[in-house]
Amino acid sequence: MAKLIVEVLDASDLMPKDGQGSASPFVEVDFDEQRQRTQTKLKDLNPVWNEKLVFNVQNPRELANKTIDVYVYNDQKHGHHRNFLGKVKISGVFVPFSESEATIQRYPLDKRGLFSHIKGDIALKIYAVTGNNQFFEPEIPQQQQQQQKKNQEFVNSVESKLQTPLQEINPNKLDDEFKEYSEIKKKKKKEKEVRTFYSVPAPAPAPAGPPPPPAEKPVIVESRADAAKAAPPATVMHMQYPGQKPEFGLVETRPPVAARMGYWGRDKTASTYDMVEQMHFLYVHVVKAKDLPVMDISGSLDPYVEVKVGNYKGVTKHLEKNQYPVWNAVFAFSKERLQSNFIEVTVKDKDIGKDDFVGKITFDVTDVPLRVPPDSPLAPQWYKLENKKGEKISHGEIMLAVWMGTQADEAFPDAWHSDAHSVSQQILANTRSKVYFSPKLYYLRIHVIEAQDLIPSDKGRLPVAGVKIQVGHQGRATRPAQMGTFNPVWNEELMFVVAEPFDEYIIISVEDKNELIGRLLIPVREVPQRGELPKLPDARWFNLHKASVAEEEGEKKKEVKFSSKIHLRLCLDAGYHVLDESTHFSSDLQPSSKQLRKPSIGILELGILSARNLVPMKGKEGRTTDAYCIAKYGNKWVRTRTLLETLAPRWNEQYTWEVYDPCTVITIGVFDNCHINGSKEDAKDQRIGKVRIRLSTLETDRIYTHFYPLLVLQPSGLKKHGELHLAIRFTCTAWVNMVAQYGRPLLPKMHYVQPISVRHIDWLRHQAMQIVSVRLARAEPPLRREVVEYMLDVDYHMFSLRRSKANFHRIMSLLSGISAICRWFDSICYWKNPLTTILVHVLFLILVCYPELILPTIFLYLFVIGLWNYRFRPRFPPYMDARLSQAENTHPDELDEEFDTFPTSRPTDIVRMRYDRLRSVAGRVQSVLGDLATQGERALSILSWRDPRATAIFIILALFFAVFLYVTPFQVVAVLIGLYLLRHPRFRSKLPSVPVNFFKRLPAKSDTLL
Repeated sequence: MAKLIVEVLDASDLMPKDGQGSASPFVEVDFDEQRQRTQTKLKDLNPVWNEKLVFNVQNPRELANKTIDVYVYNDQKHGHHRNFLGKVKISGVFVPFSESEATIQRYPLDKRGLFSHIKGDIALKIYAVTGNNQFFEPEIPQQQQQQQKKNQEFVNSVESKLQTPLQEINPNKLDDEFKEYSEIKKKKKKEKEVRTFYSVPAPAPAPAGPPPPPAEKPVIVESRADAAKAAPPATVMHMQYPGQKPEFGLVETRPPVAARMGYWGRDKTASTYDMVEQMHFLYVHVVKAKDLPVMDISGSLDPYVEVKVGNYKGVTKHLEKNQYPVWNAVFAFSKERLQSNFIEVTVKDKDIGKDDFVGKITFDVTDVPLRVPPDSPLAPQWYKLENKKGEKISHGEIMLAVWMGTQADEAFPDAWHSDAHSVSQQILANTRSKVYFSPKLYYLRIHVIEAQDLIPSDKGRLPVAGVKIQVGHQGRATRPAQMGTFNPVWNEELMFVVAEPFDEYIIISVEDKNELIGRLLIPVREVPQRGELPKLPDARWFNLHKASVAEEEGEKKKEVKFSSKIHLRLCLDAGYHVLDESTHFSSDLQPSSKQLRKPSIGILELGILSARNLVPMKGKEGRTTDAYCIAKYGNKWVRTRTLLETLAPRWNEQYTWEVYDPCTVITIGVFDNCHINGSKEDAKDQRIGKVRIRLSTLETDRIYTHFYPLLVLQPSGLKKHGELHLAIRFTCTAWVNMVAQYGRPLLPKMHYVQPISVRHIDWLRHQAMQIVSVRLARAEPPLRREVVEYMLDVDYHMFSLRRSKANFHRIMSLLSGISAICRWFDSICYWKNPLTTILVHVLFLILVCYPELILPTIFLYLFVIGLWNYRFRPRFPPYMDARLSQAENTHPDELDEEFDTFPTSRPTDIVRMRYDRLRSVAGRVQSVLGDLATQGERALSILSWRDPRATAIFIILALFFAVFLYVTPFQVVAVLIGLYLLRHPRFRSKLPSVPVNFFKRLPAKSDTLL
């Protein structure tokens, strides 16, 4: 017989229920009318049981349809009374049939009712065994042992067939034997059933008392095969969801951050960095030196400072011929990696051969003071230099400050870190953490109206002129005039994207078949701004200059008595929001004008903790990964420091943003720094993965700590490059404004008063992305173009067959709800459940008699459904869903097409094959659209007399029903229609109804198509 083993290991953070701030918990497990319980742990909110409970499984094939109910109770008076502490329901689908496949999982305790006060979780290990698998048999009373001996021969015969997993089993014979065994069990049920509670202690039970809190406590959400390997087995909990691969899931954690631990558990020195784990660093601030002795024969000195702690050594720049050098450099050594108790600060003289020793100073690490922000920075002090024997020298002093601090120290971002000891001073800037701000963008609107008195070079013909406008790298042109004329009229509006501080020029050229007629230069800063006023500024006439006059520099321009003119209307639209990312996951929706922006409604705090299981991105070079993170929300970008040569980096950096709209998205990306140790300048940072989190899906004031999968779609398929550990919290500071925000338009007012066409919006978004990437690439360290484009999804609008499939499945999932309602109504009409159908009849008659109850009933039903779904609400933020994206099983050719350039660079045969495939897909879409058009045309042809007999029949019936409905009360008509639709199947026919037959016979325009 198969056995179900439930190992009850421990529980944590239980709710006190004994009135004294504690509880005496025990666990009770129900499975298939069998109940067992563990021992009671007195006065323990973090109990450890380590007990195995064994249950009989009559038919292993039905285990998937069973449910394991685990209840935790508080034992008040040694078993006579008990309080509910939580429950867990586990489906038999997820029970493995081997102990080796089973993993320890932590389950959050659920409430019994809506008003239950429950918290904590429980660790369980559940598996089933068959055949001769060894497990601990419970001590069963003698009376039950005698009853079981009668069926032992049959059980052995069944178990012999289940002994070897690879053995072929006759399913029909096995089912017959199980039926025979179930008949025997039914006979036994006639006797008086004796239910016994027993428990089996583990062979090596853990000592009583609460377990020590782990450093990191993962708790759940999706099944992960590798999570149990990455952390202690008793600290990880998974939940499995059908269809989603476990390695692409989300894992909830409980890191020891100050914001989670509360006042008594948190470090009292933790200031605003409460979303990350504290990391201690030894800081050495080398300020300057004075009166250094001369070391060269020429009487000069090229000093530099070497700071050494164990095997880690940091060096400042050498300053040539300077006895009073100023370095102002900060060195940070991780406390976890300190290999010595002494800090050696040595001043040396840079020489061609061996560098000369000038002097040194030594500090004991145990004597270094601890600095806690927001204390003021530690004041540096002068120290006399010593020789190699430790004796004070007559000349030379150095100003230093040495202290122990955390990553919250203001010296942390610009410091030289010990984990970057192999990086030169020139490349060190590429490894530091920085904050960037995108430029403020505006839409530039240019309305080209007309021109007058154009003078072409060939005066014998009429010019066919057009206007070309260049703003920075953006160029656009109007259509040529419809006919040759000296006074052309275009009346076209062109839009561009410009950024502060408006140091560009608008170059307007009037050309006649690539021949320049005149040119005009207008500084962008001279263009007037427009806020939320729908009225545009007045148009102005501008003089067009000849090319030679417009291009001359340094000479005084001659006064032009006569020139061609152009009529333009220019304005900077400050009332729009310039979209530099897709509206589906935009992080900023504020208008360009600062005066039009609404006040903030909250604060977003992000803690970038660590990453794990990263893939070696530089495996071909014999190195691992130099990882750093980029986070983007609004116009603020943040970059963490680069951690070299590690597959499990720990950043522990915290950042804050102001939130103006809750319906926005923050994007966090992880990249491999390819500009370390003399890499080529044109090298591109490799993408490791990206995470998006929508703020509206987060509960306010709650800290979410999860490992997010880093998924990257490549031409070879979907790859997981590791997991990113984040802590995120959204705090609301203005509840009224936040609630009111849900009733306001998503975009600023001008997007609806004077909307921009979709065609222009896509082009303008691309230009905005280009401007942002160029500006951020000029920072130090630069945010490179490939990083910005990946964060902004610059290629999101490109065609992808995989993305088209994903959107199609999204639509079908929406329509599945409608189809479910139709199936439910069909089951009501066909009386598949007579009781439900009768209740629907009664409800229908009540609503017909009292129509004023229809709307209240609908809204009350929506309220009850929403309240019922509250207990099933998502407990974790959204993440990149590989299954929804149709990325798990995508054909390689579809991925190759998605990553192809535009225009294509693939061979002709492949392009022909893809074109044929696209034609077949488009043919099916064309058929569906044709069917929809046919149905609509049939509806329109009812009264069009295209089919005179059908129209005559319809209008006669319409007259009859008009008279009938006039003399018949509405309630009677509604009852008749409802009873007809809900009639019994005995009165139904399998043939289509008369109205359907009539509608399908109506004419459409499909027969007139060529």
